[in-house]
Amino acid sequence: MMDFFFLTNESHPLFVLGLVLLCGYLGGRIANQLKFPRVSGYIVAGLLLSSSVTGIIPLDMVEHKLFIITDIALSVIAYAIGGSLSISKLKRLGKSIVWINFTQAFGAFILTFIFILILGPFIVRSSMPHIDFLTGYLPLALIIGAISVATAPAAILAIVHEYRAKGPLTTTLLGIVALDDATAIIIFAFAGAAVSALTGMHTASLLKMVAAPTGEILGSLLLGVIFGIILACMVSWVKKRESLLVVILGNIFLCAGISEELGISPLLANMMVGFFIVNRAKHSHDLFDILENVEEPIFALFFTLAGAHFDLKVLKLAGLMAVVIVFGRFFGKLIGTQLGASISHAPAVVKKYLGISLLPKAGVTIGLAFMARPLFSDALLYDIMINAVLGSVIINELAAPPFVRYALLKAGEGQKEVK
Repeated sequence: MMDFFFLTNESHPLFVLGLVLLCGYLGGRIANQLKFPRVSGYIVAGLLLSSSVTGIIPLDMVEHKLFIITDIALSVIAYAIGGSLSISKLKRLGKSIVWINFTQAFGAFILTFIFILILGPFIVRSSMPHIDFLTGYLPLALIIGAISVATAPAAILAIVHEYRAKGPLTTTLLGIVALDDATAIIIFAFAGAAVSALTGMHTASLLKMVAAPTGEILGSLLLGVIFGIILACMVSWVKKRESLLVVILGNIFLCAGISEELGISPLLANMMVGFFIVNRAKHSHDLFDILENVEEPIFALFFTLAGAHFDLKVLKLAGLMAVVIVFGRFFGKLIGTQLGASISHAPAVVKKYLGISLLPKAGVTIGLAFMARPLFSDALLYDIMINAVLGSVIINELAAPPFVRYALLKAGEGQKEVK
């Protein structure tokens, strides 16, 4: 009878989704009772269901049969983040957002790079005595530093919505999250070009290395504008409020699907759709308020499944380096935001609390880590890198949401009531 609770790859996906939703809900309720955001409860619930803890949900089921849930959730989240960036708000804080985005990104890159460059040899040398500085440790530090720039928007948006946060800290936070992934891709391109030159593996020029991500970013933004125009035109024909959700989700999914087919970023494309709508469409608030009917189930599915992805064996393989990445990135973001806030004369709450709000990382970080595979001539060194990055993601996804909650509440921009 107990075997019933341990699913197999042949189990029906709806059975798994039902279990994930209910366990996620219970985890969220328990987290709220313990004064943590619901996101933390969702992630822990998924972790307990994962193949590395209880083994209830097989990893293959999560990665191959339910991957579409992640794509759906990220598309909706990206649209909502774009919708939070009205030009009227950005005019008040635009200078701060640009400066802080620049300084926090390079702060994370530089400090993580330095931490890995100094401590990496002590961690890796025992298992890889043949690795030298120029073709081993330096490329490792460059790639991990670049990957550490990215910030995951999903956890931040979920907590902002849960606590109904509004104010300069919230606006700046969402603005930086919207820009951060594009910044991470650009820095990764330069780091990749430098690694290629160091290892001599590739003859691609710096211009080509930069042109590819730049084209991806511009293509994503252009597609987002096109779908923003389409959505703005379509909603003018909709008479029933209930039908708005159908039209909005249809546009979001179509935009994401075409982005995937074209090899550009569905995240950036849907952010641009939301940005265009909130600034150009009539009664734009209706096009975001209607999403509240589906946001919480999407968050519960996304974060519980994210927890189910986690493999705790990763921490055994490269746990110490993962901790080094976490601390390097943390201090880089913290010092970078304070520097940018000081230069741009940002509000005091931004300078004080923004750094600890930028800790979540997930999707783009993992994606860039896998993209780095051709840059490593030594397969074992790449395995160490990928496991260290995945380990740092696990630590951040568990630890970061309470920091975001703390920052928003201490800044006086969130409400404490539990739903």
